[in-house]
Amino acid sequence: MMPDSRKIRLILDLRKCGVTDARVLSAMERVPRETFTPKAFRDHAYENVALPIGYEQTLSQTVVVGQMTQALKLGPRMKVLEIGTGSGYQAAVLSMMCRRVYSVERHRPLLDGATERFRELDINNITTQCGDGTLGWPEQAPFERIIITAAAIDIPVSLVQQLAVGGLMVVPIEDGKQQQLVRVERTEEGAETTDLGSVRFVPLMEGLAAE
Repeated sequence: MMPDSRKIRLILDLRKCGVTDARVLSAMERVPRETFTPKAFRDHAYENVALPIGYEQTLSQTVVVGQMTQALKLGPRMKVLEIGTGSGYQAAVLSMMCRRVYSVERHRPLLDGATERFRELDINNITTQCGDGTLGWPEQAPFERIIITAAAIDIPVSLVQQLAVGGLMVVPIEDGKQQQLVRVERTEEGAETTDLGSVRFVPLMEGLAAE
């Protein structure tokens, strides 16, 4: 199947699963997912499956990327924090829809690979940092949007505090063996949450990875 045909199937799959925001669909169509996929799995780049990228991390399913991105309700002037750069694919999609993305990754080799892909694709509005994602990026706060691509055991209070009032955070929360995708809106009084359905992510870990 040729790349254009695979992208057509991707868009159809996304629509079928409720991803209907035209800006999200356009961004995912424009970003070459195969660039962010290890060579051994590039034949599966546009399939709705999670793919291993090393260091016990994964490239999320296409539909999950679409659903999380849509849930953020992004605007073109927004500043976004991403926790878990991974291969860089989610950050690249976000970069097509907002002013600037700040992305934190605890695995230095993954971060280096993602940064090289951004350069290759001439994506200039992503700033990266190797660090502990649970701490966020306080020097750049507040953020209008935060996305966490690993499962936390509870809503990370330190990251909610880095949201602007009225800002949204999308985060997988693990409760025992079940994970739920949650959207958090910061309010003047605290935070309100919305359940967005079941997901499966690697756990959110503290500290830097020992490579």
